[in-house]
Amino acid sequence: MYVTGFELSQAEREELSAMLSGGTHAARKLKRAQILLAANGGRRDEEISRTVSVSLSTSGRTKRRFVEGNLERP
Repeated sequence: MYVTGFELSQAEREELSAMLSGGTHAARKLKRAQILLAANGGRRDEEISRTVSVSLSTSGRTKRRFVEGNLERP
């Protein structure tokens, strides 16, 4: 399943943004937050992959898992 578009709730956006703005979190969680916020902003997987420094498959897989509800909350 390829996920092209989705929207984060206001609470989800705030939580992800707060995570990126400070504190100590696992690098994987920070990458997931960056991917989800970029995807929510309408960026394509190719651009996300380049700017977040992850593979195309990581970007797509992260979005798919989030939409399916199988992604551990970042």
